[in-house]
Parts: sequence; C-alpha cells; structure tokens
Amino acid sequence: MRLDKFLKVSRIIKRRTVANEACDAGRVLANGRSARASYDVKVGDKLEITLGGRAVKAEVLSVDEHATKDSAASMYRILEE
Repeated sequence: MRLDKFLKVSRIIKRRTVANEACDAGRVLANGRSARASYDVKVGDKLEITLGGRAVKAEVLSVDEHATKDSAASMYRILEE
C-alpha cells in the first residue's frame, strides 16, 4: 500500500492530500530515510512523521486496505512522541 494511503487509512493523518504534501516536503521518514508518497509500506516499517512541531514515531503492524475507526489504531504502534 502507498505511504500516503496508509497514513490516511490508519488515521495518523486525516486527509490523503495532507499526507501526500507531508511526504513531498520531507516530513515523513520510513526506516530512517525520507520517503515519497508512493513508498510501498510493509509490516515492520518504522515511520517518523513530523507535523506542526510534533514528531511521532510508529511501527507498522498491519497493512489493511480498509479500517474502521476502532481498528485503525491496531495498524500501528507508537514508539515515541
């Protein structure tokens, strides 16, 4: 799954366009490297997202095409904020 879509489906970022812009601006790192919106997210990837002065590190636990509001949080684990 594309990185921008994963960020939206997992509800880390609310809108896909915002996720896409964050990737283009270099605010999203995947496994320590700057990642484009088209990056293919895999289970075990470590993501680092910096938005509005807030940095979040998360590990990908599952990659699902669709997630409900309740199950979205189970797609990732927060490592540190």
